[in-house]
Amino acid sequence: MPTANGPLFGVRVLDFTQALAGPFCTQQLADLGADVVKIESLSGGDLSRKSGAFHPADAERKQSGYFHSINRNKRSIAADLKTPEGVEMVKRLVPRFDVVVENFRVGVMDRLGLSCETLRALNPALVYAALRGFGDPRSGATQYAEWPAYDVVAQAMGGMMAITGVGPGEPMKVGPGVGDTVPGLYLALGIVGAVLHARTTGRGQFVDVAMVDCVLGVSERIVHQHFFGGLVPGPEGNHHPFFVPFGIYPAADGHVALACPGDRFFGALSNALDAAHLPSIPTFATATARTANRLAVIAALSEITARFTKAELQSRLGGLVPFGPVFDMAEIARDPHFAVREMLATIDVPGLPPTKIAGQPIKFSETPAGVRRRGPNLGEDTSAVLEAAGIAPADIARWRAAGAIN
Repeated sequence: MPTANGPLFGVRVLDFTQALAGPFCTQQLADLGADVVKIESLSGGDLSRKSGAFHPADAERKQSGYFHSINRNKRSIAADLKTPEGVEMVKRLVPRFDVVVENFRVGVMDRLGLSCETLRALNPALVYAALRGFGDPRSGATQYAEWPAYDVVAQAMGGMMAITGVGPGEPMKVGPGVGDTVPGLYLALGIVGAVLHARTTGRGQFVDVAMVDCVLGVSERIVHQHFFGGLVPGPEGNHHPFFVPFGIYPAADGHVALACPGDRFFGALSNALDAAHLPSIPTFATATARTANRLAVIAALSEITARFTKAELQSRLGGLVPFGPVFDMAEIARDPHFAVREMLATIDVPGLPPTKIAGQPIKFSETPAGVRRRGPNLGEDTSAVLEAAGIAPADIARWRAAGAIN
């Protein structure tokens, strides 16, 4: 298990986020060693605490896999930010932190008296990071600024859904919540850049990410296809619009991915599948010919791959050409690659047997990142954080008596 000396060790983050996009961002920072203190509502905390999945041993449904997955390595303060004392607490903490992150709708933090301008006046080096569906008006107000958004909205309006699906007129959402997680990754990168700038200059800044912008950013192909090629791309199913073979092919017991557009790889693929004659056929002879006859090539290759099981195809093609079986989660859990790469991290959750969540994909040779501990119980660290910040016991007692903290 990685120790708390990742590349962001020493960076302190006040995390006001909830649900997926914001917590996924701050989870990345925590995995990389930042001290992330999550500010949660007294009345139940982050929405993901109640969202599951729940372990069969958790009869009272108190320990959400969703929450632990994206809030591991963090600490928790439970507070009521609608009270003057709760606002006072935040303002007292801000000078001791490097970053504030929030994903409320436009204007919420302003109405609480905790706007970017207010907090940066208390700490000029503060990086204030916001993640919203359509961005913050400080960076460019649009007609959608006040709209709420979730993953599916971002996928729809950012262009991803229009090119995903089995064919024209049938858009489909991507399975994982990439309309949330991709913006979370973009914001984490923006925060790291802004912290580096603040460490050099002493000046913080406002970092703003819109979910829909990030989906368009990661769907960059559709932009150059449109403005260079004059296209309005549509769904291509499980195959690439330019290259063949480059997509998903049937096996006798499932499916596999193949990506062999170049002639050398295609020749090796043909030999390995007992189809060495294919490159001599004009339709298959060159990459240009295969692209021009893509449907025929896909159909012919599908007929060949369907004769073999996934294991047989892996034995023939693994390491020879770009190839991978389509794994479900049960197969991922059994495959040694993911254990060796520490992508199935074990956590100890109170009341449950040891269980697993997704690990951290970024590997550092000198400053290891990864999963160090479970997600915090609601308000588990309130006293410890406030005391470490030098706040007087009398103030802590006063805030607690006012019902502002747990």
